[in-house]
Amino acid sequence: MEQNIEKLKYPIGKFQKPQNIDRNTIEGWMKIIEAFPKKLSDETKDLTEQELEKQYRPNGWTIKQVVNHCADSHINSLVRFKLALTEDIPTIKPYSENLWAELSDSKYLSIKSSLKILEGLHERWINLLKSLSEKDFEKAFIHPETQERISLKTNLGIYAWHCEHHLAHVINAKKN
Repeated sequence: MEQNIEKLKYPIGKFQKPQNIDRNTIEGWMKIIEAFPKKLSDETKDLTEQELEKQYRPNGWTIKQVVNHCADSHINSLVRFKLALTEDIPTIKPYSENLWAELSDSKYLSIKSSLKILEGLHERWINLLKSLSEKDFEKAFIHPETQERISLKTNLGIYAWHCEHHLAHVINAKKN
């Protein structure tokens, strides 16, 4: 049972940082981030309010919460990129994603606003990412919960994974 819950939590597995993150890897991750808003919109466009309440696992978030979480999370990620690009290894501000997912705008509001946010946010994010040099991708921030120094190229990989991870949650929830 525990193994099955882990598979439902992480349908594509946990993020695995490659030993070498080269330009091809970065470009592949950027394509995933660029395509995500349309893929998420396509997966959710015909869902009823009742279907948006489906969960991807027992005691997990609903499709609505997953979509709204992606908007929240990706806003935070873009801010982290900008902080790392404009400050010297800043310590970022974490947030409690589970508590955010329980707020009314995550739990009850239509996903339409989050899909619009993601569309515009990803357009800006990709524009920024395409302008970065290899040196820029080496810039980093500190995550205060782990004290880990996270480079922008690693964070890019984490968020490419994040896109595919939550897209799989939506697809799996639709099957339930």
